[in-house]
Amino acid sequence: MKYASKLKSRGARLLLVDDNQNGMAARKALLEEQEFVIVTAANGEEGFEALSKGKFSLLVTDYRMPKMSGVELIRKARALQPELPIILLSGFADAYGLDEKTTGADVVLNKGAHEIPNLLRTVTRLLSRQAPRKPPGTQKALKPKTRAKSV
Repeated sequence: MKYASKLKSRGARLLLVDDNQNGMAARKALLEEQEFVIVTAANGEEGFEALSKGKFSLLVTDYRMPKMSGVELIRKARALQPELPIILLSGFADAYGLDEKTTGADVVLNKGAHEIPNLLRTVTRLLSRQAPRKPPGTQKALKPKTRAKSV
């Protein structure tokens, strides 16, 4: 079942950051099936290095990782690319009280039985909400409305 529209997913570059290679491989395969271009990093430091070197449409990061946690990565990513949509994944989101306000992520998802359909829906939703960017000077200036004078 394809959740992402081909129009939105074609060419969209996603960065997946997770120290669990099996989980990352499964997510990568699933997202590539939806025609996303996937770049992976095994920890927060590698993830930040990838963000520093290239543009991404969306970041998906795990919470608990060695060297740099997902929240630290989000903080650094926001400084680098403030408009980047970010999904934080954790098997302990509820236990740790992780939410959008405490982490800086756009969405916090629990790992588990419903992770895959939730991830696909969330990626699609976050990418589709991005306003298309037009080069400067291509938007028409709005003319101010004038009122007809009554006699």
